[in-house]
Amino acid sequence: MTVMDDWVTAACAELGLDPAEVAVPVVLDLARDVAHQVLRPGAPVTAYLLGVAVGRGADPTAAAARLSELAGSWPVELDGTAPAE
Repeated sequence: MTVMDDWVTAACAELGLDPAEVAVPVVLDLARDVAHQVLRPGAPVTAYLLGVAVGRGADPTAAAARLSELAGSWPVELDGTAPAE
C-alpha cells in the first residue's frame, strides 16, 4: 500500500465511506488540470465541488471529465491572469 492508499482508507473510515468507491486517479487528474490550466487554489475547491456533485448523484467520472474540459477551455492570458472584460 502507498501513503495515498493509507490516507484514503483512514479518511474514508472517519467519514463512513467505502474506499473502493473513491476514484483517486480521477480526482488527482482533475486537480492537476485545474491547477495547471486555471489556478492552483482552484484545484482543492474544484475537488470539493466534484464531491458535492457526486454526493448529489452525479457520476464521478463524467462530472470530472466535464470539469477537466472546462479547465482546458478556460481563457488565460500569457501572464497567467484571466483576460480583462
